[in-house]
Amino acid sequence: MSLIKSISGIRGTIGGRPGEGLSPLDVVKFTAAYATFISRNLRPGQPRIIVVGRDARISGPMVNQLVCATLSGMGFDVIDLGLATTPTTEIAVTGEKAAGGIIITASHNPTQWNALKLLNDRGEFLNDAQGKEVLAIAETDDFSFAHVHALGTIYHNDTYTLRHIEQVLALDLVDVDAISRADFTVAVDAVNSVGGIVIPRLLRALGVKNVIELNCEPTGRFAHTPEPIPENLTQIADLMRSGLADVGFVVDPDVDRLAIVMENGEMFVEEYTLVAVADYVLSHTPGSTVSNLSSSRALRDVTRAHGCSYSAAAVGEVNVVTKMKETGAVIGGEGNGGVIYPAAHYGRDALVGVALFLSLLAHKGKKVSELKKEYPPYAIAKNKIELTPGIDVDAILRAVKEKFAGEEITDIDGVKIDFADSWVHLRKSNTEPIIRIYSEAATMEKADALADSIKQVINSIVK
Repeated sequence: MSLIKSISGIRGTIGGRPGEGLSPLDVVKFTAAYATFISRNLRPGQPRIIVVGRDARISGPMVNQLVCATLSGMGFDVIDLGLATTPTTEIAVTGEKAAGGIIITASHNPTQWNALKLLNDRGEFLNDAQGKEVLAIAETDDFSFAHVHALGTIYHNDTYTLRHIEQVLALDLVDVDAISRADFTVAVDAVNSVGGIVIPRLLRALGVKNVIELNCEPTGRFAHTPEPIPENLTQIADLMRSGLADVGFVVDPDVDRLAIVMENGEMFVEEYTLVAVADYVLSHTPGSTVSNLSSSRALRDVTRAHGCSYSAAAVGEVNVVTKMKETGAVIGGEGNGGVIYPAAHYGRDALVGVALFLSLLAHKGKKVSELKKEYPPYAIAKNKIELTPGIDVDAILRAVKEKFAGEEITDIDGVKIDFADSWVHLRKSNTEPIIRIYSEAATMEKADALADSIKQVINSIVK
């Protein structure tokens, strides 16, 4: 059993003893700590309302009932969205003028996992200091429940999926007419979660008449490992190779990541979801862009080709959003297929990604594989090292930084080493007990070779 408490929220495997897995007691405790944090930071006159949404995983209904009841017990009214994507829940927070929001989802993690993601009153994730405050409250049980006459009320509201779709359709750069004229056939793999409800509905609203649905029943019984990476997407790749569709879209269980499959069955590559969408946005609205340190150089190159400036942020959506606000970025996100488009809202949103990508594809009049060839050819390798109690991660990172002191080093988040024609980024994961090693070069062979060389360095340090 695993339980990971971080500034991002609480994430763990369902069951087990309290404090070891994500037990009902842990859910109640952490929800109460979050409600206490929100109470302490309420503005004068701000309604005591918190929005709750969840993905379709099997444990969702159980965790949802615990969360909603606990918030009520803390004296908050609850807007329970039921099945809702992460970006839909973010939009609902501002739509309801709520004091915050909780998204019940373990994102790309397998079936046995679930998690609570915590939002502020702008529908954005808590920052580092705020997350640490919630953790401190939970650690000390520093919360008190409401008396009987101050209990909150739980309201159910299932309108926000439609509202979200309508907001996407209303974006200036979403060209419904062009998409409709292109007469695309689109395949969708929603891994048996909430994307199976919203993505086909969005596509039809965009004018796509031919939608092929794979794993779109939101049963929570994932047909494959839910992270949208190539080894998990053989079903839709086989379908695309059969020539039945022009493009394939894959989302993770909470629909904040978008992967694209080309008409030939090959991956467009998650890193290039943001690159392509940014290319389209910058061609109409020039401005700066942002991605995290582990994302492809291709975004930087495309941004500069448009005569605009690029900035890198620490890994994590909240860090990317902060840098986007600082620089006034018109588009940004993360290389895992997470598109953040401020004209919609400051959150990763696969619905926005789908609509903008189809608009780009319709305007270009090309096959997806032809479009891919227009972008700088990089390959990124994503490796990891499992952590054990004997490994001192900070000492490893310090030693790596010293060894490569002659190269360009960025240490705002782990250690990133920039070489002339490649880079490697080492960081401790916030959500899993691993060190992530991301490397990028002109080919996958070179990226893998770079990662292997870094692993050898780490192994020599550990020994």
